[in-house]
Amino acid sequence: MAGRKDDGSAGDANYGTIGKDYSIYRQPEPRIAAFINAALGTARTVLNVGAGAGSYEPLDRDVTAVEPSASMRAQRPAHLSVAIDAVAEKLPFPDSHFDASMATFTVHQWSDLDAGLHQMRRVTKGPVVVLSCDPDLVQQFWLNAYAPDVLAAEARRYPALQQIGSLLGGRVTTLSVPIPLHCKDGFNEAYYGRPERLLEDGARLACSAWSFVSQETSRRYVDRLRRDLDNGTWDICHSALRTLPEFDGSLRLIVSQP
Repeated sequence: MAGRKDDGSAGDANYGTIGKDYSIYRQPEPRIAAFINAALGTARTVLNVGAGAGSYEPLDRDVTAVEPSASMRAQRPAHLSVAIDAVAEKLPFPDSHFDASMATFTVHQWSDLDAGLHQMRRVTKGPVVVLSCDPDLVQQFWLNAYAPDVLAAEARRYPALQQIGSLLGGRVTTLSVPIPLHCKDGFNEAYYGRPERLLEDGARLACSAWSFVSQETSRRYVDRLRRDLDNGTWDICHSALRTLPEFDGSLRLIVSQP
């Protein structure tokens, strides 16, 4: 397993650097949360792996959170449980300890996907729920015309949906999760109809793929987007997205039932 960063981050992104304002831009979106809650079924005890600042943790269940990054653990609001410092690849729980487990926007950052998903299945007697993105669809988003290296990094990092399902085993269902226009969770596609938000440093920093390009490259991408917003080029091509109620992008929910 790859070494952990200074703040404990165990994946390929250093949240000690990029995660400082994460909880400001990455708030749980209620419509996405509804998909996750439905997939968790009747589970009372839930494990959240790669829990970050706590987005999407259900408040009406007994949740145990695991998060290796000290920066992210520190941003968890007071009403959530304190997260355990551990990694997906080595979960410190006995077999079948939880009714269900969940992992949102995290599996693409694990150093050993096979080990992490097998651990989740090992400690879970019910559904394992994974929110991720389809790498085959990531680069179809309009942002690819402005920041191709950013979306190429995303596409490389996200594991194939079939791979996730195969590693979890059991009865696997994959659901397309629509993204609402005013999505509170600020991942790249969440700004499909609000492109100006991607001019904000904090918004980009809260999307880990931006950390895989140089600052010079990022500035060039942002300048290109700003120019096309200022001169109307973006709206000539994409104005309909500004009022589109929801966007069917790459966001997917993989649910494994034993």
